[in-house]
Amino acid sequence: MENLENDFERAQYLQNLLINLATGGQAENSEYQELRQYFLDNSATKSTLPSWVRLNRDLSQFWQFIKFKFSTYAERRTFIWNEFAPLLEFLETGSKTPSDQPISEVLKRFNAESVQIVWAKALDRRQSDPDGAITAARTLIETICKHILDEKGIEYNAKTDLPQLYHLASTELSLSPSQYTEDVFKQILGSCSAIVNGLGTLRNRLGDAHGQGKKTVRPAARHAELAVNLAGSVALFLVETWESRNSKTV
Repeated sequence: MENLENDFERAQYLQNLLINLATGGQAENSEYQELRQYFLDNSATKSTLPSWVRLNRDLSQFWQFIKFKFSTYAERRTFIWNEFAPLLEFLETGSKTPSDQPISEVLKRFNAESVQIVWAKALDRRQSDPDGAITAARTLIETICKHILDEKGIEYNAKTDLPQLYHLASTELSLSPSQYTEDVFKQILGSCSAIVNGLGTLRNRLGDAHGQGKKTVRPAARHAELAVNLAGSVALFLVETWESRNSKTV
C-alpha cells in the first residue's frame, strides 16, 4: 500500500481489498481501517464514500454485512463496483455538484446522525442507483421535519405523509406561505412546498420504495441529480432557519 501515489489509486485499492474479502480471499484489517479513515477525514471524499464503508468500522463488520446481503460472489463484486463508482468518478474527473459541500457542512451542524446517513446515501447513489437516490432525497426532508417536530413536541403519527410533515414543520418555523402577506415571500415559500410535494410524488412514481408494474418507468441519473439537489436545497433552508430561530431564544 506504500506505493499508492494518489487518491484514485487508494480508492481502487480499497475497492479491490473489499472485493477480495467478499469473494473468498484475504484482506488486511489494518489496511481497510487506514484507508477508510483517510477518506472519512477528507471532506471532499467523505460524501461519495459508500455509506456502508462509513458504517462498518472493520472487516469483520463488513463481512457480516456483505455475506447476508448477497449470496454469490458475482453479486457481491458487482455491488461493490457500483457502490465505489461515485467516489472513483469524482477522484478521476472531479465531477461533483458545487452545492454538495456547503449543504453537507450545514447538515453536520444539525447534529442528527440519521440526517447525515440519509444525505450521504442520496449523494452516493445519484449515478449508480437513481431509484435509491430519489427515495433518499425524499427521506432526507422527512427526517429533518420529524426531528424538528420532535424537538418542539409537536405530535404526528406513522400515517402522516411528507406534505403534512413539512406543513407542520414549516408552520413551526414561520415558513408557511399563509403566514406572510407579501406576494414575493408567499411565492417563494409556496415553491418550497411545491418542491416537497413533488419529491413525494416523484419518489412514489420513480423511487424504489414501491413495487413496479409491467410498464416500469426507470429514472435516469439526471432525475436523481435533480431530486437530490432540490431536497438538499430545501433541507439547507430548513436547518438554517431552525438554527436562526433557536439562536434567538438562547
